[in-house]
Amino acid sequence: MKNIDLLLKKKSTPIICLLFIALIGFQNRSYSNNIIVNDTIEFSQYKGIVLDSKTKKPLAFASLLVNNTNISSITNTQGEFLLKVPKEFSHNRVTVSFLGYTSKVIDFNDFISNDEIVIKLETHIEELSEINININDAKFLVREMLKRKGDNYFDYPTLMTAFYRETIKKRRNYVSLSEAVVEINKQSYSSNRSDLLKLFKARKSTDYNKLDTITLKLKGGPFSTLHIDIIKNTDNFFSENIFDNYDFTFGNSTKIDNRPIYVVNFKQKSYIKEPLYYGKLYIDANTYALTSTRFELNLENKQEASRLFIVKKPKKANVLPTEAVYQINYREKDGLWYFGYSRIQLGFKIDYDKRLFNSVYNLTMEMAITDWEKNVDGIFFKPRERMKSSVILSDEAQGFSDPEFWGEFNVIEPEKPIENAIKKIQKQLEKNNRN
Repeated sequence: MKNIDLLLKKKSTPIICLLFIALIGFQNRSYSNNIIVNDTIEFSQYKGIVLDSKTKKPLAFASLLVNNTNISSITNTQGEFLLKVPKEFSHNRVTVSFLGYTSKVIDFNDFISNDEIVIKLETHIEELSEINININDAKFLVREMLKRKGDNYFDYPTLMTAFYRETIKKRRNYVSLSEAVVEINKQSYSSNRSDLLKLFKARKSTDYNKLDTITLKLKGGPFSTLHIDIIKNTDNFFSENIFDNYDFTFGNSTKIDNRPIYVVNFKQKSYIKEPLYYGKLYIDANTYALTSTRFELNLENKQEASRLFIVKKPKKANVLPTEAVYQINYREKDGLWYFGYSRIQLGFKIDYDKRLFNSVYNLTMEMAITDWEKNVDGIFFKPRERMKSSVILSDEAQGFSDPEFWGEFNVIEPEKPIENAIKKIQKQLEKNNRN
């Protein structure tokens, strides 16, 4: 893996870049619907929660896939989901899966009988060691994972529909909420071409009364969540000196979708002082495909880590990162894997020279692929259609007043705090309209 600092120097689109000037999101323009399904298609929606069958603990980021389609969704941090399905697929079933648990297939009739269905998943009892596995070298396994990239992932371009959400909190209060449906011109995993984005629909609201005179600016937006597809962008993460920089060890093995999964822990070698990463790789035991990963930036040297994110900051302030967590999930279709979900969590503390109290910000960006199709016609977004990495969204809160704003598009169900923030936005809009 490479240091983010090296990544910023090599790529025009960084993982995430912060400018402490003003707060931004997407560029607000008028976009036409090209590939994305028309809003007028009739659909049914199914709501529920996914729990651990024993502990009743919500399972965050559990996957829901409508059988015999590419339609999917994911649970939020509270295990909740809202799945929208075109009525032509109402007789299909949905598979619910989560790492370390036995997958469950649910009939849509079970949803109909309940307004909000409770889906309980059971943990796997079978140990991976019971399966005939001969690999005892974690480093060798990672080498095989990288070597078999061309065999394990989509070797054809796709057109993907995705939902993106970006939130910024100042301490406990949400000060900005951005949401968008985007279309992705996703290139083959064997291609050197970069993925392209096109904005279809978006809404944003920012409470400037709760922001400092000088605050922060996010650059990259949806590009950031797409860019951490580490299999597509292998050269940026798994550099040639990966085995010189990191130690690899086996963790407790697990399963997903009834497939045995190796768990490989990695962390930077003790003699390397620059901030690198530590985390887990979840690798399919049969094909050596990376199925998911979760990693964090080493923040022991906060001053040095700060330089990896900050492009510009206030003169009389010290900006220090408190958290940098990355998560990527892949999904499998007909023996091949594709990008399904990513999430970035960043925390920053701003200490001002002449202020008694500091400012604490927490930023979350996540993207979920909700549908896709093979790009058989070779569609390639025109330059004027493409989102730019420096994309800026002007504040357009009107979408929050419309409960049907997203129509049939699948979105990540908002957590209760976000839901409450949306309700506050709606109340403020109603108040403004009355006045």
